[in-house]
Amino acid sequence: MKLASSEEAVRIPPDGLEGDLVIPDRAVGIVVFAHGSGSSRHSPRNRFVANVLNDGRFATLLLDLLTEAEEQEDLWTRELRFDIGLLAGRLVQATDWVCGNRSTLDLSIGYFGATTGAAAALVGAAERPGVVRCVVSRGGRPDLAGPALPDVQAATLLIVGGRDEVVLDLNRDAFAQMRCRKQIAVVPSASHLFEEQGALEEVSTLAVGWFSETFA
Repeated sequence: MKLASSEEAVRIPPDGLEGDLVIPDRAVGIVVFAHGSGSSRHSPRNRFVANVLNDGRFATLLLDLLTEAEEQEDLWTRELRFDIGLLAGRLVQATDWVCGNRSTLDLSIGYFGATTGAAAALVGAAERPGVVRCVVSRGGRPDLAGPALPDVQAATLLIVGGRDEVVLDLNRDAFAQMRCRKQIAVVPSASHLFEEQGALEEVSTLAVGWFSETFA
């Protein structure tokens, strides 16, 4: 039986970032999504994962890390999606908003980052140690977090497709630099976007398990 939940559109100050907040009954934590590589809060893959998390009693906040004007600029330049400092700063703004919002302030916080959003999630976690409990990366580029990697304290799960060989190597390199509780999970049949049958379901199962363990 699907859990009852509240849903609302929110704006995150000071830049007015748009987000979709879902809070199921008796939520055990909240997962803030960091999209990357030109994606937005409407990403069907991240919305799929968010729905599974909601069913597992996790609140979710899917938000656009770029303003509408910035999104239009990025469509032409493809530069802002790689501006990890900007994306991480926006994610930290959202985290501070969650900590001050009446309906979410008592919830433990985790991040779910995809592609370049995973690097932003790790940098954001390093900037908010003790606040961000855990990070899950899907097909991410944690290597782009650079010097922030050793400073991450949040328990981190890196999920990579077994057929995504270049990104898998980059994840292994980043993994070696991290000092927190960490794990790499390889989905053998999956490519970079996890479009293969059952791949995204496996990602969701791994994410639910990781958040359940670290929020406990």
